[in-house]
Amino acid sequence: MVTFFLLALLFILLLLLLLLLLLLNPFPAMCQIGREGKWCLLHASIGISAMHMQLLHNNKVVMFDRTDFGPSNLSLPYGRCRYDPSDNVLKNDCTAHSLLYDTGTNTFRPLMVETDTWCSSGSVLPDGTLVQTGGYNDGDHVVRTLAPCNDESCDWVEFPGYLSERRWYATNQRLPDGRIIIIGGRRQFNYEFYPRNSESSSSFWLEFLRETRDDDENNLYPFVRGISLNKLK
Repeated sequence: MVTFFLLALLFILLLLLLLLLLLLNPFPAMCQIGREGKWCLLHASIGISAMHMQLLHNNKVVMFDRTDFGPSNLSLPYGRCRYDPSDNVLKNDCTAHSLLYDTGTNTFRPLMVETDTWCSSGSVLPDGTLVQTGGYNDGDHVVRTLAPCNDESCDWVEFPGYLSERRWYATNQRLPDGRIIIIGGRRQFNYEFYPRNSESSSSFWLEFLRETRDDDENNLYPFVRGISLNKLK
């Protein structure tokens, strides 16, 4: 009998200790803005992997992942599905591979990305529009844009076949005139621009990319930086 009461007392003490710890360290959802130097778990899962992520000017974050690795854990709304006959794993996919996270409300909603964004590249236009280019398989010649909004009206807009060359592991950089230069990619020793100068514009050879290629192809995602005098380094 004494052992039983001791165990019960120990159990009660453990519960009180746990309650005290919870009061001192509230649940992740109660995290306060402004606490520096601490990670805060906002969601145990958002349903997708954030292979790519971009903070937009309205404090919303767009995240997206490749589309050719099977379903995600986030369903598309309103019964929407993505049918892709060239997908290697799931040709009819009713799950989302992109979402928009609102930092102010700690909520997110699914977005519809049609083509594979695996190892694509992107940059932001002066008006805040995210331009994502290339990818894998059916996405390697695609340009995708996402214009920020403060309601639920914005989603990905895709332009298949817009790029002159296959862009996989390319680099994007915004230029002083507002255009985006798209450089390289796997086995691509050239560059092009978005938007294009004309409907017939094509890519431009860049010998430096060919010279820096080796068997390990370590010039993927080439490093570039805008410098003064409107030049790119």
